[in-house]
Amino acid sequence: MTDSTTNIRKELLLIVDDDPLVIESSTFLLKESFNIISASRRDEARLLLQNLREQPCIALVDLGLPPSPHTPEEGFALIKDLISFNSDIRILVLSGQNKDANIQHAMTIGAADFIAKPSDPETLKQTLQKQIVLINKEQTITNNNQRIIGNSDAINTLKTQIDLYAKTPFPVLIEGESGSGKELIAQELHNKSPQKNQKYLAINCAAFSSELLDSQLFGHKKGAFTGATGDQKGFFEETGKGTLFLDEIGEMPLELQSKLLRILENGEFYRIGETTPRTTETRIIAASNRNLSQMAFSGDFRPDLYHRLSVLSLRSPPVRERGNDKIELMQYFREKTKILPETFKLDDDAQKCWMQYQFPGNVREMRNIVIRLNTKYSGVTVSAKQLKDELESDFTSDFRQTSEKNNIESFFTADISLDEAISNYEKEIIMKALEIAEGNLSQTARILKTNRTTLYGKMQRLGINQ
Repeated sequence: MTDSTTNIRKELLLIVDDDPLVIESSTFLLKESFNIISASRRDEARLLLQNLREQPCIALVDLGLPPSPHTPEEGFALIKDLISFNSDIRILVLSGQNKDANIQHAMTIGAADFIAKPSDPETLKQTLQKQIVLINKEQTITNNNQRIIGNSDAINTLKTQIDLYAKTPFPVLIEGESGSGKELIAQELHNKSPQKNQKYLAINCAAFSSELLDSQLFGHKKGAFTGATGDQKGFFEETGKGTLFLDEIGEMPLELQSKLLRILENGEFYRIGETTPRTTETRIIAASNRNLSQMAFSGDFRPDLYHRLSVLSLRSPPVRERGNDKIELMQYFREKTKILPETFKLDDDAQKCWMQYQFPGNVREMRNIVIRLNTKYSGVTVSAKQLKDELESDFTSDFRQTSEKNNIESFFTADISLDEAISNYEKEIIMKALEIAEGNLSQTARILKTNRTTLYGKMQRLGINQ
């Protein structure tokens, strides 16, 4: 966006906070540097973004949002929502939910930094401006040097498959964890294909309601619904003979899956409100962080569509499986995100810690960690302790390994049944998670990757008092 009075481009900033005074004061403080849009709730922010032609490149969000302003769950969900609209968005958390566990988890799932309330105005302005400098620099480097980093066995296998699949006209399904680089794989498939000079467009199926996604993909006729003031092309028409990347395909509603299946079968589709079919030669690349095969088996995804999409399939390996790629990726991001001429270095213990860390947020988390290290420790050798301050607690793998070993060995020497052993193991895990979450039930449920109601039922059954 451009300020017409000064002809200087202002970046679009989204502020999400349920306190109107925070929005008002932040807008007053930052309006000279940014074009600002705001929302007070997660659902309001989603609706706002769905109707924007240009997505914000930076967001300032609170964790404690309605309907649960005293817990961080809505804020965590909003971070994921924002990334679904723009995978490169820089998210700064401005929140009073500033326990270490909340800070680290927010940054693991995609936030670039955390600012505790109340914040110093100048610190806030400087932090935002640094992110804008990094955004501009990364865009320049990315435009000139977009490639898959690493030489691990997993990555070399992936590169070989990309070279093979890129030359075919068939759809490709990319499966892998969030933040592992699925969109980069899709771009590589397009760049190495015969259609590389045609359009490449991407849409995240999780970012839109069913009606909006229908219109975005297939287009609509004037008057087809309220607000349809003119004919509108969808992504399939806009892409032409190029490549359309459908991210988070597992979130596509079943009624739209049948439309996508028709395109894969004969290239036909209908705009909303039209009865005359149109045709497309677009190549489809789809991606999901969910197990589509399991979803198809359970009826949550059309089996016939799954089999059509997975004619050729790729797996985006998580960072924890990529061995020495961790060092190469760190070096790449270190140079890509430096603001000052000098960058940080890791001492021997810190490098061991880096190699041992599991990176649950994958490449996205790694990039944000490197950004923070470059900001805090430019020209400095970072110790293991300083590095660990930037990492989310990785208790789960160590705890599971020792706990599983102890439980399995004790089962064969104890006079208990299998059901009793499973209950004891389950109780031990829940109590450990409660301890780490300092008794916070919602946070415990998040650590255990279950919902609060299910956890509460298990605690009652196992006799665990909160």
